[in-house]
Amino acid sequence: MFQRKRIEASLNLEEYEVSTTRGFLPKDDPLLELPDYFEAWENAALHLPKVLISGHVRTWLASLPKLETNLLSGRASLDRAMLLLSYFGSSWVWGEEKVSNCIPANIAVPWTEVAERLGRPPILSYASHALNNWRRLDTARGIELGNIARLLNFMGGLDEEWFVLVHIAIEANAGPAITASVRLRAALVEDDDATAIESLQQIAATLRVLRSILERMTENCDPYIYYRRVRPFIFGWAANPALPDGVTYDGVAKWEGRGQKFRGETGAQSAIIPALDAALGVRFQRNEEFTEHLVQLRDYMPPKHRQLIEMLEEEDRKLRCRDWVARRSGADRMLADAYNEVIEEVYAFRKQHLIFAGAYIARQQPKSSSNPTSTGTGGTPFMVYLKDHAEQTLAHRV
Repeated sequence: MFQRKRIEASLNLEEYEVSTTRGFLPKDDPLLELPDYFEAWENAALHLPKVLISGHVRTWLASLPKLETNLLSGRASLDRAMLLLSYFGSSWVWGEEKVSNCIPANIAVPWTEVAERLGRPPILSYASHALNNWRRLDTARGIELGNIARLLNFMGGLDEEWFVLVHIAIEANAGPAITASVRLRAALVEDDDATAIESLQQIAATLRVLRSILERMTENCDPYIYYRRVRPFIFGWAANPALPDGVTYDGVAKWEGRGQKFRGETGAQSAIIPALDAALGVRFQRNEEFTEHLVQLRDYMPPKHRQLIEMLEEEDRKLRCRDWVARRSGADRMLADAYNEVIEEVYAFRKQHLIFAGAYIARQQPKSSSNPTSTGTGGTPFMVYLKDHAEQTLAHRV
């Protein structure tokens, strides 16, 4: 009884900033603008796409005042500031023909301060690029394609907009799967086959919805446009040939001018699939380097999301979901069938991601060393690793 109460208490999703209706998206719609003191930042963000097209974005960003971040109060304001500063920082590094390996203090210092308060590195990450970068066109309607728009863009245009809106719509629909994962953990503790089957079926149904949204990527995001105009801005400073020594943050005393090698924005920084892997007991045995890379990418997630994944992994080390299913499926295959269906849906989602990675990146013609087709924005030889992870996922069937 003690163990049951402890596990159930640890799985209160609200404590981990997750909801049934919004998944890992913020519980309130993102803030549209900061207070008047930060008007210079807001004005810069408004005009950023036009200035990037000019090819002289650094001169323009260098004129921004170095604002005091202690005047930011509340999570929504911090998330908005992180969004603005991340776009300024990425634009500084990648926004002109020659890559820059040093971010000026007027951006670097406030960016680092805000990042520390949010528990993430000062780099454009999925949390800013997607989770906190949207608004509803009609607030009476849901967070869905056709009713959402991005708050900030780099170059702008339909392809850049659609690429991220698809991710946001996926996040908005993931809540039922995460909630069902919580019910699944409780079912394991109670040896409740019926609830386990129902929970697994809900996870599988949700994953089918998520994959159907992902499959819409090609409707409005062309692979060539994505590779040439969207992808260059979301790279980080790790494992990029154009930045062998990383990027320095001018004025940030703790790094004393040393180059930092933070990883770039990638969908692997979403907590959805890692949380489901943890709940289902999916573990990867080969390519330890990539597995470690995925663990490192959690540092770029909101801390509460990272904690949820870690907690689910810790519980699975005790409860062993896959072993529990195999043990109880000897007389009745319904439980194993439900588990296998989920595993196959996770595989199908990963396989679709792999297909798009090939079309949108691997088969494109490299234009510069800063946008390699063999290295992902997160800094790995992604095609090999994504294929291996998909295959290992399928191997978990009971």
